[in-house]
Amino acid sequence: MRETTVTRGDITLHTRIDGVDDPAAPTVVFANSLGTTLHLWDPVMDLLPKGIRYIRWDKRGHGQSSVPDGPYTMGQLIGDAEAVCDALDVRDCVFVGLSVGGMIAQGLAVKRMDIVRAMVLSNTAAKIGTPAIWADRIATVRAQGLEAMAGGIMLRWFGPDFCATPAVQPWQQMLIDTPLEGYLGVCAAISGTDFFTPTSGLRLPTLGIAGSEDKATPPDLVRETTDLIPGSSFALIRRAGHLPCGEKPEEYAQILTDFLTRTGTVPHAT
Repeated sequence: MRETTVTRGDITLHTRIDGVDDPAAPTVVFANSLGTTLHLWDPVMDLLPKGIRYIRWDKRGHGQSSVPDGPYTMGQLIGDAEAVCDALDVRDCVFVGLSVGGMIAQGLAVKRMDIVRAMVLSNTAAKIGTPAIWADRIATVRAQGLEAMAGGIMLRWFGPDFCATPAVQPWQQMLIDTPLEGYLGVCAAISGTDFFTPTSGLRLPTLGIAGSEDKATPPDLVRETTDLIPGSSFALIRRAGHLPCGEKPEEYAQILTDFLTRTGTVPHAT
């Protein structure tokens, strides 16, 4: 494991490399959801195939990355992903994006075909919510703070079984620890995004993953976006919410491993 920072303009992006720290190795890049850090992926990392370079970073306004003044744009978030990939010599990767991370995946795949060879669209869509819904969310969070809303957000992030256990507490704390300006900045970026047309023009191996209890991006919404790309596949994780990699890590890792195998990303044993 190696942690580093990538500088883009006047901000720094906290970045972590796991697995094989070699640009020549097959590479998987992860992009996190709103209100989470790169540690969103911790539960699945030890369950994934060896011999691969795994890269993840904290979005601007989240975790240990810079918190510039908002609002942010989706173009900025995609540009940040591009900067991380270019700094680490990423080419022909499998890009795994969850929620807003899946929007970043779609945008980067359109912009940089040399970086993204295949992608996983997890609990995401070409368009999430409406500007009115996001304006209401932004106003409520600004007025009440994240801590007051954290309980309700957990019920969207996870299924009821998981929410009834102490395992939900670290996730709730991760949300509460998110800088307010960063959270609201990314809300604004999601609000202004509709990738229906550009995503429908993509032609690359794509897997959609949904949770049956996801109230933020329901399975039908994920499937609708995945179906925009010919030849794509779709997997449903039952009794899981918006963050199935944290709630059902073994099942999530197996689905991801199968896709990495199908796309020729897993190194052949010698």
